[in-house]
Amino acid sequence: MSDKQDNATAYWKENLKYLFILLSIWFAVSYGAGILFKEALDTFKIGGFPLGFWFAQQGSIYVFVILIFIYVRLMNKLDKKYGYDE
Repeated sequence: MSDKQDNATAYWKENLKYLFILLSIWFAVSYGAGILFKEALDTFKIGGFPLGFWFAQQGSIYVFVILIFIYVRLMNKLDKKYGYDE
C-alpha cells in the first residue's frame, strides 16, 4: 500500500470513530432522556414543562445541532492533520 492509501485509510477510520461517538451521544440524549429516563426527568421542569417531555420535543434537537458544530470542528482538525485542508 502506498503512503497516500494508508493516509486515506487512517483518515476514514478516525472519521468513523468520531461519527460513532457523536451519534451515540445523540442517541443517548434522544432515546435515553426522551424515553428511558423520562419518568425520572419529569420531576424537574423547564419553562413549566416536564424535563422528559422537553428533551423528547426540543432537547434532542438542540443537542443534535450542537453535535453538528462539534463535528465540523473535529473534521477541520482532522483535515489539517491528514493534509486534506485547502
